[in-house]
Amino acid sequence: MEILSSIWASILSILNESGLLFLFEGEGWKNAIMIAVACFLLYLAIGRQFEPLLLLPIAFGMLLVNLPLSGVMDVPLTELKLAAPVSGSDLAVASATELAKYGQIVMPDGNTYVEVAHSGGLLYYLYLGVKLGIYPPLIFLGIGAMSDFGPLLANPKSFILGAAAQIGIFATFCGAILLGFPAKVAGAIAIIGGADGPTAIYVTSKLAAEYLGPIAVAAYSYMALVPIIQPPIMRALTTRKERAVVMTQLRKVSKTEKIMFPIIVTIVVALLLPSAAPLVGMLMLGNLMRESGVVKRISDAAQNELMNIVTIFLGVTVGATARAEVFLKAETLMIVGLGLAAFCLGTAFGVIFGKLMYLFTGGKVNPLIGSAGVSAVPMAARVSQKVGQETDPNNYLLMHALGPNVAGVIGSAVAAGVLLAVLK
Repeated sequence: MEILSSIWASILSILNESGLLFLFEGEGWKNAIMIAVACFLLYLAIGRQFEPLLLLPIAFGMLLVNLPLSGVMDVPLTELKLAAPVSGSDLAVASATELAKYGQIVMPDGNTYVEVAHSGGLLYYLYLGVKLGIYPPLIFLGIGAMSDFGPLLANPKSFILGAAAQIGIFATFCGAILLGFPAKVAGAIAIIGGADGPTAIYVTSKLAAEYLGPIAVAAYSYMALVPIIQPPIMRALTTRKERAVVMTQLRKVSKTEKIMFPIIVTIVVALLLPSAAPLVGMLMLGNLMRESGVVKRISDAAQNELMNIVTIFLGVTVGATARAEVFLKAETLMIVGLGLAAFCLGTAFGVIFGKLMYLFTGGKVNPLIGSAGVSAVPMAARVSQKVGQETDPNNYLLMHALGPNVAGVIGSAVAAGVLLAVLK
């Protein structure tokens, strides 16, 4: 009987120290909801393959941080513990400063306290790359190394469509201000409209770090849902005749143009908008490494090893900011709603400007490519082609849509620089 009692006591001790009971106490139900949300996002990433490279690590980070007592995002701290009482003569010999050198501090009550350091959680330290603004520019380095700006250079008018899609950001910023959000928070919310996760994280970490969790999850979720969100807007704003337009083949861009472009863009943007230099500079550095052809090894590393490692760290740590106590608020629902509005407006303005170009060119531009002006590369361009082929299966819009798409990457980084310059 004593053995059974001992075993039972051990089981009870384990249960009391586990996270199971926490889920059924106090506000543990919030953690249960967030765990369910994380599992749903994992389903979207694995079962439906919605942007799995981003959504899977984000969802798993969200799962980890909401498992009670996991400690993955614990902040490091130093605790003072009572060591032993000391006499007045000891105080005369050893000052508090001298004792502190050995990890001991004498307090006015005459007692000696020992400093006991508690390390933080694993993801807390990895999260510093987000907090300090390191990961997003590194992601942009990889994106630049993978991007071909040829379609944009072959058709410079694509810049207009990339810029038009950013109107959604500034329209949402005004809407968030009207709803009562502080200007900095409104700017962080609005940048979701660029459909660029790294840019959203970078801006939010600078303007409203406390909202990083919901804003980052919203930004990446909408990026993953581009094939679902964009097509209805594109069909609603265009006619069948417009969607059937077959565009002429793009001209061949010279290597000299491709090399000069990132250098010129970096100089112009950094001079006019210094706050955008980290993002645009890294983007253009990656592209220059690709197009120069003289650093293939590090270009390949930026596209593959570096991009993959940073994506893992960024995704998991961003997901780990989505704690139940932060995420499950009415304010968060407003942020998610405004982010969706920003993304929809960006898509709509891109298509509307595409229609204007259709009119001014006498029907030579397919308005569908305007939807690719958001920064979800290359998914938004693929969606443009998919919707176009619903009308004409032989219509290939991908290369034409890639022009506004990469213009959108530059545009979202410039929009971020504008918000930071005005609000920081």
